[in-house]
Amino acid sequence: MANFLQTITKPIDYPSELPKWNCDGSSTGQAPGEDSEAGEPIPTSKHQRAAEIFSNQKVIHEVPWYASFGCFNLVWHRARIHIAPKLMSNGPWDGQLVPTQGSYYCAVGATKSFGRDISDAHYKACLYAGINTSGTNGKVMPGQWEYQVGPSVGIEAGDHIWCSPNLLERITEQAGVVLKLDPTPIEVDWNGAGYHTNFTTKSMREDGDYEAIEKAILNLSLHHKEYISAYREGNERRLTGKQETANINIFSWGVANHGCSICVGRETEKQSKDLRPTSNMDPYVVTSLLAETTLLWEPTLAADALAA
Repeated sequence: MANFLQTITKPIDYPSELPKWNCDGSSTGQAPGEDSEAGEPIPTSKHQRAAEIFSNQKVIHEVPWYASFGCFNLVWHRARIHIAPKLMSNGPWDGQLVPTQGSYYCAVGATKSFGRDISDAHYKACLYAGINTSGTNGKVMPGQWEYQVGPSVGIEAGDHIWCSPNLLERITEQAGVVLKLDPTPIEVDWNGAGYHTNFTTKSMREDGDYEAIEKAILNLSLHHKEYISAYREGNERRLTGKQETANINIFSWGVANHGCSICVGRETEKQSKDLRPTSNMDPYVVTSLLAETTLLWEPTLAADALAA
């Protein structure tokens, strides 16, 4: 993601009030040098396709809500610790085997919690920037953190999720720490990093309308391969059927089962959580695919038979 600084001479209340700033697309490999300033969405823009889906009246009527939980990993260089495949050096376990997972999740203490200052700084930066952030917590791996974005409606979810990692990378840059969004940053028996996406529609939120959830799950099951291919590279190393994940080749769903592709909450059974996206996913792809598949796509009789 690119980063710019621009001087504004008056207060700005809305992004639409900002002046346009010419960006050289050829410098980033996104446009040819002979047509680098077209002023139109580039062919690879996922935002453009998402905007088309979320502007559909059927989608607007269903008021899709998203709440996403993004994981990230921190690696220290020339500083406190360096997380290696099976060893941790320059830290409390210098040259020793790293303790197994379990003691880091939502933990406190100098031997268990690494990077809280960065996570807290990112949380505050998101709030200051107007990103709809609802919380943060330490995760399973040492130096692994999660932050929650949402609930947000429609394309706003993609906008907020897209901007939040940019702020995070600015903060880690200042701290001299490397940000890792790889779904499996190190090859050990630890949970990887995903971007779990909670999703509900107006129909799902209405009392007693469990049929809307079942229909959505049916549609999602018939597009499993399409979703996996859209959820970025590296997912095959994470979705192994172990460490609270489903097998990448098999679609599954269950109530309060985090080992499935789709998890339906037990308390209300009125929301679905897609556990397949990776931490390096494109939020416009994930959110728009969920809306398109569950609200706009109608399965054929052949698809129904296949699902049965």
